[in-house]
Amino acid sequence: MTELAARIAGAPISWGVCEVPGWGWQYDAETVLAEMRTVGLAATEFGPDGFLPDDPADKAKTLADVGLRAVGGFVPVVLHDPSHDPAPEVAAALEGFVAAGAGTLVLAAATGQDGYDDRPVLDATGWSTLLANLDKLSALAADRGVLATVHPHVGTMVENDADVSQVLEGSSIGLTLDTGHLLIGGVDPVALAVEHTARIRHTHLKDVDAAWAARVQSGEVTYTDAVRAGMYRPLGAGDIDITTIVSTLEKSGYDGWYVLEQDTILQARPADEGPVVDVRASIAHLQSIAAGLA
Repeated sequence: MTELAARIAGAPISWGVCEVPGWGWQYDAETVLAEMRTVGLAATEFGPDGFLPDDPADKAKTLADVGLRAVGGFVPVVLHDPSHDPAPEVAAALEGFVAAGAGTLVLAAATGQDGYDDRPVLDATGWSTLLANLDKLSALAADRGVLATVHPHVGTMVENDADVSQVLEGSSIGLTLDTGHLLIGGVDPVALAVEHTARIRHTHLKDVDAAWAARVQSGEVTYTDAVRAGMYRPLGAGDIDITTIVSTLEKSGYDGWYVLEQDTILQARPADEGPVVDVRASIAHLQSIAAGLA
């Protein structure tokens, strides 16, 4: 099994780069990729459309030129609408994955709306369509040599405990274990890691202030406002038991990526070092966990 330290990757969202319109001030790709290499990350997810070049060959070259491997990326698509076929847009995304040598497709069950502060309620037909599309897209990705996973995510159609149970029981696709989004959605990420270890194929590590997460769950504040207020914390500075999650996965033989993601909203370009400080702290915490497992 590849050493854990060689499987620590980054994501542009830690630098405030997000697909949501109006999310906040965002760093350019050159700066983000350079800082990823400076702190010693081995690889990165692609980030939203427009962050890296659209042309698959240019996307691959951009990462190769700075010495970063391509993990894959987050692809939000509408999966629940019987009148919409998500296969063409996923197939187009996979072209970039294959060209860059990326192995992991992270699907999110998009609502069809902008942002993550609200979502519709699915009926039986919607769920049947969503689950069938997950298996169809998983097979489509496998045909291109890419592993597809589904990402439970706040403000998508797979968000809470009941949603995750539907996916586990009604499809065969693997899960992206996103520790933060699961907790905010009301799912215990430690219990999920322990009870469904074999279904976890990709991991997004983030830490969370549980008090802010509870305010989002109650409807007191929106998800976006909570992120802006600092709900996400560097690993080890929040309330999630990251050590148990990583230990459980490693002891099971998990050989996937650990993508460090601290969702960040920036009001303006920081005057100090900026988000890289928190990324560096998260790397140090994960490396300390790895040392304890050695």
